[in-house]
Amino acid sequence: MAPIKVGLMGCGSSTKYFHLPFILPNPDLHVAAFLQRAEAPKDTSDVEPGKHCTVDHPHAKHYRTAEDFFADDEIELVIVCTSSAMHFEFGKQALLAGKHVVIEKPFTVTTAEADKLIELSKEKNKILTVYQNRRYDSDFRTLQHLMSLSPNPFGTITEFENHYDLDNPPWIAKWGAQTPAEAPGEGMLYGLGTHSIDQTLLLFGLPKSIAAFLRCLRPDGGEGAVDDSFTIILQYEGNLIATVKTTIVSPGPRQMKFWVRGTHGSFTKDGEDVQMENIFENNMKADDTGFGIEPERYHGTLYTRKELEARFQKEGETGVVFSGKIPSKPGSYMDYYRDLVAAIRGEKELVVKPEESRNGIRVIELARESAEKGVTVPWSEGP
Repeated sequence: MAPIKVGLMGCGSSTKYFHLPFILPNPDLHVAAFLQRAEAPKDTSDVEPGKHCTVDHPHAKHYRTAEDFFADDEIELVIVCTSSAMHFEFGKQALLAGKHVVIEKPFTVTTAEADKLIELSKEKNKILTVYQNRRYDSDFRTLQHLMSLSPNPFGTITEFENHYDLDNPPWIAKWGAQTPAEAPGEGMLYGLGTHSIDQTLLLFGLPKSIAAFLRCLRPDGGEGAVDDSFTIILQYEGNLIATVKTTIVSPGPRQMKFWVRGTHGSFTKDGEDVQMENIFENNMKADDTGFGIEPERYHGTLYTRKELEARFQKEGETGVVFSGKIPSKPGSYMDYYRDLVAAIRGEKELVVKPEESRNGIRVIELARESAEKGVTVPWSEGP
């Protein structure tokens, strides 16, 4: 079967580090075109790699306008890696042009925009999905596996914490002091928050109510500046409380990621997904042997009540051996694109459904409402 021809909108860090490394090794995908506003250099002999798509991908087409890009009938799948404020407009244009679409997170700025794109995708009978690649993180896959066991090691889960903490990351400087809180799609809640919220909703579903606190902790961020730190408390039926949190003030070499507590056991996991370390520090390729495999020092710690301990002391049907540390499942953003290809070809159900990402945007809207009013707000579907 011929590979699916891919067109990428944007040529920044998202395209270069979070999409192309996982698209290029896939024989079922072919990078056919880029939308990059900058003019192609006339002499490429002196241009550094990463500066222009025509240098890094000379066999792909280069378009400088969205109109020309969408008019290319050969492009079958569009990857939208532009500013958040343009996700809705470019997603709409891609669907109207008869193309399948992947939109970088956040899906859209509002649920109203998300609903319009979902409706349009159904009208055009085209795949619409969001790049929720953190579902394919090693730590999240490991947690999903533990929760799927029967009996699971936690019993009834009573509390869940999902952290994506950082210590003064250099890229927050782009917001500066002048980016206002109401800037469309800007801030940490719309950024890293979309990943953590998506993971949490996938595990536990929609909450009963939401309480949130948005803050600006960077030194140059004045009053009314866009958030760089947040805490969201999702309250569920029964006794479950899920906390989704990101802060930019977190000194220390290792950051907390997950903390699960239940009536029978608990699980803690820290550290960033090793795929980024593989790419940025080890110069590995996504199809290299060992890519996405966490070393033992990164493994999470599981504790269970005495009556369940034997379940994890021997090889069983699940293949789990309990020794305190739980071996991590491999992380693989390549699997995101494998799953997408299968969905486009009708071989399997779409994994990252747009309705799920739409609900994540709704959580953000309600979190902003909660923070602004200083109250807990009930879940509602929105307009």
